[in-house]
Amino acid sequence: MNFQGKKSYELAEYFGISAPAMRNKMSRDSFSAEDLIKIADFLEMELAFISNSQKTILEMSDIKTDE
Repeated sequence: MNFQGKKSYELAEYFGISAPAMRNKMSRDSFSAEDLIKIADFLEMELAFISNSQKTILEMSDIKTDE
């Protein structure tokens, strides 16, 4: 699969998982909100929720850390 000129194995590397594990996530559509934020970052895109006149953008800084 090709994303904005990037390959799925590159996305797997970005996630720190194997290419088969990424294919499994894709086939099951099992992405968390954190995963979607990371995918948007990988593709250099925005992840946004738009409702009426309100737009909420999720960014890497929105991912919770254990700190």
